[in-house]
Amino acid sequence: MSTAAPEQPTAPGAAPAELPHSGREFLQRIRQGEMGSVRVIILLAVIWTIFQVQESRFLSAVNLTNLVLQITAVGLISVGVVLVLLLGEIDLSVGAVSGLCASIMAVLNVKHGWAPIPAVLAGIAAGAAIGLFQGFVSTRFGIPTFVVTLAGLLGWQGAQLKVLGETGTVNLTPGFITDLTGKFLSHGAGWIVGIVAVAAFAALAILGRQRRTAAGLTAPSPALLGVRIAAVAIATLVAIYVVNQDRGVPVAALILVGFVAGIDFITRRTRFGRHIFAVGGNAEAARRAGIHVSRVRITVFMIASSMAAIGGIMAASRLLAVNQSSGGSDLLLNAIAAPVIAGTSLFGGRGSVWHALLGALVIGSISNGMDLLALQSSVKFMVTGAVLLGAVVIDAAARQGRQAAGRL
Repeated sequence: MSTAAPEQPTAPGAAPAELPHSGREFLQRIRQGEMGSVRVIILLAVIWTIFQVQESRFLSAVNLTNLVLQITAVGLISVGVVLVLLLGEIDLSVGAVSGLCASIMAVLNVKHGWAPIPAVLAGIAAGAAIGLFQGFVSTRFGIPTFVVTLAGLLGWQGAQLKVLGETGTVNLTPGFITDLTGKFLSHGAGWIVGIVAVAAFAALAILGRQRRTAAGLTAPSPALLGVRIAAVAIATLVAIYVVNQDRGVPVAALILVGFVAGIDFITRRTRFGRHIFAVGGNAEAARRAGIHVSRVRITVFMIASSMAAIGGIMAASRLLAVNQSSGGSDLLLNAIAAPVIAGTSLFGGRGSVWHALLGALVIGSISNGMDLLALQSSVKFMVTGAVLLGAVVIDAAARQGRQAAGRL
């Protein structure tokens, strides 16, 4: 069975799984699409440097905290998009689904008096049902997901207008839903969460190395493992220090990182996750190996639509309202562009859920920086489009590099 192996987990600031022995090997691995997280971290550093030179407020604690809140919705939606891309498929409906499910949640809570938690769960359930429907139609009738989800892009927008009714805008009342993006941890609680997260990462990394060594598999050296843990610890603690200079660690950030880490665990550590990579690498080989390809596809689309619903709810929480434009504008573009920019392949079988977070940081930083510079929306769209095109070209070039290396 010809499949691509899942990438090693790469948290923001983490070191690559293996260090190259020379500069030439380093460049060769990047050209073939390896160490994609290193590439995007370098890109992010360049973007931050440029905007900081142009506008001194960019790296301020207030703006970086706002940046975290701004990327939450896109990051959560991109988590589901990554799984779809791993299959070699596309979902053009995630923006519309996020708007529709947020509208369902808001209408049930505000107009029909539902308690916040049941309303939120209803919105997420609606997203899962949409994913089930679209995945079933595509697999049962052999229709390309591009066509099915394009139809969904149009149809779910119409459903959103129907749900909102004549009022068009539903304002959320202060409470659980608005607190999802409006609450922050105290400084002490933020440090505790950060230290616990670093300790958990270190423990899992060490345990993973021990298991690989016991199984006779290649494993990172103790020195490299220490560098990786140190990098994650420094990045995490510096981030907490910065946001504590403002309002503290946003609860929204914990939600985003929690989903990223959870879905990453599923893709790398479970049988279902291995099946996703297998189907994305070679669907026919996966089918002959006994994998229920249709079930995997449908489940992935259910997860993607559920994540779109969660992202839409978080966006509504931040804006304190849902309206007819929710889920529109450039949300779909950004949600798909984020993981692609960070290294998830459009051809399937290669990528990491962490790419959703890293890519959202890149997209959000570009948008945030241009907003601070008061650039027009036309410039923002062109710059974002250029970055996406560049990422796709790099992905295609890396794929050609891997094929060329495989023929040697």
